[in-house]
Amino acid sequence: MIDVTIGQYLPGDSLIHKADPRVKIIVTLLFMVSVFLCKSYFTMGVALILSVAVTAIAKIKPKVMLKGIKPIMIIVLFTTVLNLFYGSGEPIFTLGFIKITQQGINNSIFMALRIIILVVFGLLLTYTTTPTSLTDATESLLKPLALLKVDVHSIAMTMTIALRFIPTLVEEVDKIMSAQKSRGADMESGSVLKRVKAIVPVMIPLFVSSFRRANELEYAMECRCYRGGSGRTKMKIMKMSARDYAILIFSIIYFTGIVVAGFLLKKVI
Repeated sequence: MIDVTIGQYLPGDSLIHKADPRVKIIVTLLFMVSVFLCKSYFTMGVALILSVAVTAIAKIKPKVMLKGIKPIMIIVLFTTVLNLFYGSGEPIFTLGFIKITQQGINNSIFMALRIIILVVFGLLLTYTTTPTSLTDATESLLKPLALLKVDVHSIAMTMTIALRFIPTLVEEVDKIMSAQKSRGADMESGSVLKRVKAIVPVMIPLFVSSFRRANELEYAMECRCYRGGSGRTKMKIMKMSARDYAILIFSIIYFTGIVVAGFLLKKVI
């Protein structure tokens, strides 16, 4: 559980760290959408190479990135195996009612790569952007909704606080599980039903701790006279530089290239 790193910020001085947070959010969304538009091995390979290149530019160690991907590997494996049996065409392998086709293999590979690349892009955003910057950037991007009387600041603040407390809750779960194991609780053996029942003594203290932290955060914000976004000023004013525009233009060109390639190249899935 302690391996979950999503929501953590890793200080650095890379090009990605220095980029405008608004640009990073837009670019991340473009990259994520482009992954779903990849229908050939060529375009998916380009997306995979791009994710590796951006990780290198951000100076994120492979060990750290693998640590962030590790918790979702169960989902990746489950999805991969499930998609293996969905596909039309001539069966390559048959065992009773189980049939595996070339399209099913392609579906499995593409789905696994999609999930991994999506997680990498999400991790890169949180690893290289502070929670405060994410809040300000989200509020700035959602500002047009203020014309519809939407409380943009509260939405941005809520999203960022939720993201920020993921590592804290994971650490809390690890502490509770360690305490339960020291008292003789068995959470790693037995049937699935037995393991599910063993989680109950963990979830109850976790909920209590979460509500306690929420109350403490509320009191802290009230003590600092926090009253929402109306009339508040920013200590750091976000300004886009030539570097940010270059990153945005490159991302748009990449996204357009993926869309065009989807029409020109033969689809695999």
